Amino acid sequence: MTHEFKTLVETAIDWKKGGFQVVLATVVALDGSSYRRPGVRMLLNNKGFWKGAVSGGCVEKEVYRESQSVFETGQPKMMSYDGRYRLGCEGVLYILLEPFDPEEAFIEAFFKSIDERKSFTISSYYENQEGEFKGMGSVIDLNMELFSIGGVDILREEKGQSAVFKQDLSPCFKLLVIGAEHDAVKLSKYALLTGWEVTVIARSNELKSAEHFSGAHFMQIMAPENINAMQIDQQTAVVLMTHNFAIDLRYLVALKETTPNYIGLLGSTRRRDDLLSQFIEYCPEVTDEFLDVIYGPAGIDIGSETPEEIAVSIVSEILAVNRNRETYSLRKKSGKIHSKSK
Repeated sequence: MTHEFKTLVETAIDWKKGGFQVVLATVVALDGSSYRRPGVRMLLNNKGFWKGAVSGGCVEKEVYRESQSVFETGQPKMMSYDGRYRLGCEGVLYILLEPFDPEEAFIEAFFKSIDERKSFTISSYYENQEGEFKGMGSVIDLNMELFSIGGVDILREEKGQSAVFKQDLSPCFKLLVIGAEHDAVKLSKYALLTGWEVTVIARSNELKSAEHFSGAHFMQIMAPENINAMQIDQQTAVVLMTHNFAIDLRYLVALKETTPNYIGLLGSTRRRDDLLSQFIEYCPEVTDEFLDVIYGPAGIDIGSETPEEIAVSIVSEILAVNRNRETYSLRKKSGKIHSKSK
């Protein structure tokens, strides 16, 4: 997940400024099942602190213990964690541990890529057994420029590495909340907890101000006609919650020139039908593809009543749409919960 890796990079920069040694742990392979899949990471420093997790809590202390030799030698190593005989786990994790000392060139290129909402690739070269092996480590491809995390030769692919885990990471998922009433505050909080970037567009007469949206980018007044400036792409969800039919309609008309993967409408089915009817009257040339991303009433049916419950419902629906999943109870699912990693 891009937002998780971004948090680890930010943490590594802070720890580096504090004079700490830093190790990055990456799950590169899995036999059986586990709480998290390959590609999950955590960061550790030589003072006993770590950020993130590679499992539900049963693995992290062992990862820290194994990382001590990396702090001492500066050399990447492989470790495994066999959870088949431990409560809650049914598989074997293979984890690459490598020094992480981000250089200025990488930091500049990375955050430029994040700001410009560009995808990037992380390739982790490893051996499927425990120990230190020459040439292990991760390489990040940022807009066709390669950066090494742990000192691995960036031309390693030409040398025939025995195993490589590649992960393509999309831009950070973004939620655009149009409206700043009480329910918008709750939706913003749950979205931020999920790790999304959140932008709130407010009108001058709405009840809530920037101080109510801690962690979100708050914008006071934006004309619907200027919505194109918001970089709305396939990694963006929009929820219209101004509680004003005419204003929601204006924003919906403006959004037809963008490509979000989700547009949520608050209110009843009758309000939705009226809104879409007038929208199509204003924009008869609108494509079916755009209409397909409109969800109204927003949210999945979990019996939501309070603003907090409605926020959970909307966030859940956005997640399901973004992951291309039909929603139902996992008790009805047979086989593995997660799809096979690419």
